[in-house]
Amino acid sequence: MSQNTSTNITLESVKQAAEILQEVAIRTPLQKNLNLSSIFNANVFLKREDLQQVRSYKIRGAFHKISSLTKKETENGIVCASAGNHAQGVAFACNKLKIHGTIVMPTPTPKQKIEQVRMFGGDFVEVLLTGDTFDDASTAAKKMCSDQNKTFVHPFDDIKIIEGQATIALEIIEKSKKPIDYVFLPVGGGGLASGVSSVFKLLSPETKIIGVEPEGAPSMKTAIEQNKVVILNTIDKFIDGAAVKQVGQLTFDICKENLYKMTTVAEGKVCQTILDLYNKDAIVVEPAGALSIAGLYSFKEEIKGKNVVCIVSGSNNDITRTSEIKERALLYANLKHYFIIRFPQRAGALKEFVVEILGPNDDITHFEYTKKHSKENAPAVVGIELKNEDDLEPLITRMKARNFFGEYINDKPDLFDFLV
Repeated sequence: MSQNTSTNITLESVKQAAEILQEVAIRTPLQKNLNLSSIFNANVFLKREDLQQVRSYKIRGAFHKISSLTKKETENGIVCASAGNHAQGVAFACNKLKIHGTIVMPTPTPKQKIEQVRMFGGDFVEVLLTGDTFDDASTAAKKMCSDQNKTFVHPFDDIKIIEGQATIALEIIEKSKKPIDYVFLPVGGGGLASGVSSVFKLLSPETKIIGVEPEGAPSMKTAIEQNKVVILNTIDKFIDGAAVKQVGQLTFDICKENLYKMTTVAEGKVCQTILDLYNKDAIVVEPAGALSIAGLYSFKEEIKGKNVVCIVSGSNNDITRTSEIKERALLYANLKHYFIIRFPQRAGALKEFVVEILGPNDDITHFEYTKKHSKENAPAVVGIELKNEDDLEPLITRMKARNFFGEYINDKPDLFDFLV
C-alpha cells in the first residue's frame, strides 16, 4: 500500500502536477455568471470543473497520483473505493496509463455510474460491488490491498491527490483579470479544499477560501470546531459527492490552517440551486457541484461588490433523481406539505375538500386512500403543493373548521420518511 502523508505542498510541485495533467485535464473556463452576479450584487464567476472529460475535477488528483507510482507499486495493480467521481477519475487514469485497477463500489451504486466507470476504464479496470455503503467498500478495498499487495489510491487524503486538485487554483488565478476576494468550494474529504487553499495562500493570501459542506454531513466543520478529526455517527448521503463521515488527517491539518470559514447548506437548498442552474443557465450539476453556489446565500452581505469564484465540482447527476431533487427543494421552501386527512364517509366529501378547503393555487400532488371500513371518517394521505408558504396556516384552519384535519406529517420523521 502506498499513501503519501507529507504536508509539503509547494508552488513548484503544483506546477509540475499541471505539466503532467496538461494532456489529460481540460483547463476549464472561468465564466462570469450574470444571474448570480445580479442576485448577490457581486462579480460571481464559476470555475466549470463539470466540463472535464469525466465530468468532475477528480481526474486531476487521480491521474496525478497514479502517474507518480513506481513500477513496483503498480505491478500487482491498484485499488480504489468510490461511489462516483473518484472511481471515474481512477478508471480513466488506469486506461490512459495502461495500469490494471480494481474499483470497489457499494452494491447500491446506480447502474449509470457503474457503466461510466467501465467505459472509462475499458479492459484495464474491474468493478467490484460490495457492501451497502462507501465505508464498507473502502474497508474491502484496503483489505484487498493488504491481502494481494496492491496499491490503494485514496480519494482525498494523499499529497499527490491534493497537488492534482490544486492545479484548479493555478488556473483560476491565471484566468482572473482582477484580484479574487472569495473562493467558495465544496468539501467532502477535503482534498479539493486543501489543494486550492494551499495555492491561494502562496499566491493570493488575501483571498478568503470558504468551504461548503452538506448540513447532513458536516465532517470538516465539526473537526475544525473540535480541533481533531472526528467520525460522525450518521450522515445524510443525498449529496453523495461530499457526504463523508470522516475527513482525512492530512486534509484536516491543511484546512484548519488555510480556510477562512466552513459553512453548511441544507440539502433542500442545494436541490433548489440545482434546479435554478438548470432553468436559468442550462447548467447541469450534481448535488455536490451545486454546494459552492448554494453557500453564497449565507454570505450575501459580506460578498456584496466583491469578486467571487465558485468551483462547480461536477455534473455526474443521475436523471432518475430529478423527482427527488424537486421534492426536496419544495419541502425546503415550505411549499410541499403532507397530511393525514379524515374524509367523512359520505357522497360529495372529496368534492367539498377540493372546492371549499383547497386554496385557488393549491395543488394535490399525492393521494392515498383505501376504504377499509364503514366508520364515520376514513383517513387518506394527501400531499399538497402551495404557491406561497404563507398559504399553509389558512389551509389548516379551513381543514379544522370543516372537520377534515387529521395530522400534519412533515415534522413526523417516522411517518414522513416512509412516505417520501
